[in-house]
Amino acid sequence: MGPAALKLYGQRAQTRSDHLAEIATYLGWKSAPAGGTAMKELEQFLLDRAMEHDSPTLLFNLAREYLMAAKVIRPGVLVLAKMVRAARRAASDLTSQMVGHLLTEEVRADLERMLVVDATLGMTRLEWLTHPAKDASAAAVKSAIDKLAWLRGIDAHRIDVSVLPNERHRFLAQVARRSTGQGLERRQERKFPIVLAYVAQAASDQPDEVVALFDQAVSARESRAKAKIDEALVERAKRGEARQLLMEEILPVLADPAVPDEQVCVLLRNRIGMQRLREITADAWKPLPRDHGRFSELDSSYTYLRQFTPNVLAAVDFQGGPGTAELMAAVAVLKELNRTGGRKVPGGAPTAFVPARYADYLQRARRSGEDAAFRHYWELCVILCLRDGLRSGDVFVPGSRRYADPATYLYTAEQWAPEQAAYCRLVGKPADAAEALAQGKEELHAALAELESALAGAAPDEVGAVRLEDDDQLVVPPLSAEDVPTEARILKEELARMLPFAPIASLLIELDARTHFLDCFTHAGGRKLSVSAETKRNILAVLIALATNLGLSRMSEACGVSYDVLAWTLEWYIREETLREANTVIVNHHYQLPLSKVFGGGTMSSSDGQRFPLRGKSLTGRHMVVHGGQVLSTYTHVSDQWSTYGTKVIVPTAREAHYVLDDFLGNATDLPIDEHATDSHGATLINFALFDLVGKALTPRLRDLSRITLVRDDTPTEIAERYPHAGPLLGARWNEDLIASCWGGLLRMAGALKYGQASASLIVGKWPAASRQNTLAAALKEWGMLRRTVHLAKYLSDPAYRRKISRQLNKGESLHALRRDLHYAQQGTLTRPHLEQQTEQAWCLTLLTNSVVAWTTEYYSRAVLQLRSQGRQVSDEILSHISPGHSDNINFFGVVNVEAELAKLDGGGWRPLRPAQPREPQLRP
Repeated sequence: MGPAALKLYGQRAQTRSDHLAEIATYLGWKSAPAGGTAMKELEQFLLDRAMEHDSPTLLFNLAREYLMAAKVIRPGVLVLAKMVRAARRAASDLTSQMVGHLLTEEVRADLERMLVVDATLGMTRLEWLTHPAKDASAAAVKSAIDKLAWLRGIDAHRIDVSVLPNERHRFLAQVARRSTGQGLERRQERKFPIVLAYVAQAASDQPDEVVALFDQAVSARESRAKAKIDEALVERAKRGEARQLLMEEILPVLADPAVPDEQVCVLLRNRIGMQRLREITADAWKPLPRDHGRFSELDSSYTYLRQFTPNVLAAVDFQGGPGTAELMAAVAVLKELNRTGGRKVPGGAPTAFVPARYADYLQRARRSGEDAAFRHYWELCVILCLRDGLRSGDVFVPGSRRYADPATYLYTAEQWAPEQAAYCRLVGKPADAAEALAQGKEELHAALAELESALAGAAPDEVGAVRLEDDDQLVVPPLSAEDVPTEARILKEELARMLPFAPIASLLIELDARTHFLDCFTHAGGRKLSVSAETKRNILAVLIALATNLGLSRMSEACGVSYDVLAWTLEWYIREETLREANTVIVNHHYQLPLSKVFGGGTMSSSDGQRFPLRGKSLTGRHMVVHGGQVLSTYTHVSDQWSTYGTKVIVPTAREAHYVLDDFLGNATDLPIDEHATDSHGATLINFALFDLVGKALTPRLRDLSRITLVRDDTPTEIAERYPHAGPLLGARWNEDLIASCWGGLLRMAGALKYGQASASLIVGKWPAASRQNTLAAALKEWGMLRRTVHLAKYLSDPAYRRKISRQLNKGESLHALRRDLHYAQQGTLTRPHLEQQTEQAWCLTLLTNSVVAWTTEYYSRAVLQLRSQGRQVSDEILSHISPGHSDNINFFGVVNVEAELAKLDGGGWRPLRPAQPREPQLRP
């Protein structure tokens, strides 16, 4: 039968249905008729997820994953969309029912008063509560404590909204935070669950803010003391050099037996000179304590710290885990001293918690009878150890989120029991520990076999091959620079010459005509009216003002829209949730473009941080010498198609590994990402384990590979016999028994992340940091060591795999350059002080970056089609080396005029390409 016969396929309507049924039977899939069991189970699944997530796109993707895992044929897109909408509506109704018993008349009165302007504050209590601190000063800490006291005054800490899933609670609180009093009043009865959710969350968030400010204020003084001592050490080193030079002259005279003893003093004085001796001996040379005097320098800040530390201890209920009894007893003693005004530390006060590097200070003060000095040093030790305990999770604050007991981040055993089976199907992990161990060992040995083959086949003099030296030292030569074909570079230049020039505003207007991403910017008051051309113009002006860092004042002058109008638009339309949704629309549009499939399949992504200079006070900024001043970081997730699907503002000194999973798991785009690359900063054992446990893969590019411990599942002798070349690299035995005993807990932890019970940054940052390393944390690291070994075995044995990872990371770094180009105004220096404002600005920059990438990809596609229509052979292989992440054809200036720019487009909504320029002849040798 010839190929032409396929044209007849499907003309009989029943043919495709019959074949679909046969294929489904063969593969073991089943259909989902309306009203059937599968659809009812899906409805319940969607309702459960809608109580955790409100994003329709994310719910749609979760439903799709659920059906695939259950091997159920997906119903039509419209049917699934209606089910998502019904689930969201049902979740809203269910929310009102769940919290109805909490809304007593007294509670309603308190919530109503929060929306009325308070004469003493000059604003509503809601606005006062949502206004964060700009810096970690003593005044800021006291203000945060005042807010905490007011919340406790209305018994906010007693409001129990645990009946709501965490994500539902968080969503409602965000609505209240961004809405005004008038906007909430328009919601009538629906305002009460919203404000109630915010108050309940504020009651747990406010202690977090108090503790965070406490942490940063104490750390700032500690850093200040360190900086001063470092300067003093430099001066001491200079004086020490002078003393050393003097000793170089003295010692030869003293050691020379030919010089009589009675002449030594005269000889040295004559040779060195009395003036020089007096200068060098003028300063007493005292031995340094173990910490070089940093703790003593910190004591100079004692009076400043006393301005707020007693308030913090009185306001926050600190509790300790195992191993912190001495510290918590000391905290209790200090609180009592603060309450009674005592000046002297009791004789029996605990001191065992004091770090060894500070113990000498207390001992010297005690021996010399200096009670005031002892009080200072002992109190400073309590404050520093309390701060360190809060960071690690050894000390926690009940009712808090960021500083809660790490165990509370997970589902309880009762909550998890009915979810486990569905979760295991969703991520492809067995519920049985023995089966999981067998699966892990099978992957391990398959990867080790590949590594053994690569090491055995590597010649000693082979350039670029991973090999073992005679002393079993692993040699991993760097990859050579990727050879980009000359034809690709020429084609990119040719395509760039064909693309039209467009101002950034015109580009966004044109892209909106095809994607309608501006419809995502809904009014914070809840209105879902269609966006007018004037409103679109204002939204675009604000987006450009924030992304380019022009600011609203300069943008007002540039586009002719008053500052007040732009500020109002920013307040009511530009929010993180609307920016995320608009960005998702653009990423999904880009994912559907044919040329995007050439760049990558959308299955891989990477993440990396980028520093931006910051001016003014801000809790997120840090001074970094390497960057020449105060900076903050944006942490972005980039797909292999050059689109950015995640953005987060983080403190630049924070470890980026804590944030790798957050936006990866929160991906609401159509990108089917299942593999993620990072540099070494993201490659912790915890991340290796959690990525695998949520059904994904972490594939980082690692440095210092010879120092990384790989694991084996047998004795060294057995492994050496099985893998004579790879065996010496496997330095540790994998603890199977520990994983087997904790497998259910590991799944429960991963499920909490996958279903939004807790953010990954909390789990990754807190759980492994505790000094009281619990069993589950140890098991998580063991599983991470297995996954890291599997990855590294593949990484070392397959150069193509290593190059794939490097190529993806290079895409993320290339987009850093595009962001810097777009963020050009004020030399790229940020001035907005609050995290929420900085997050909005970072998302505006991400939105513009994706818009440039999508627009360039569209016109690259049109240019390629034109070249091919002229008979040119343009292969996909060559196109895969071309990047759409550049701004060569973009003008960063221009007036925002929606109607005028749309009028410039042709009937299909496109700008005309420029004529293709003939390629210049290349000189060949």
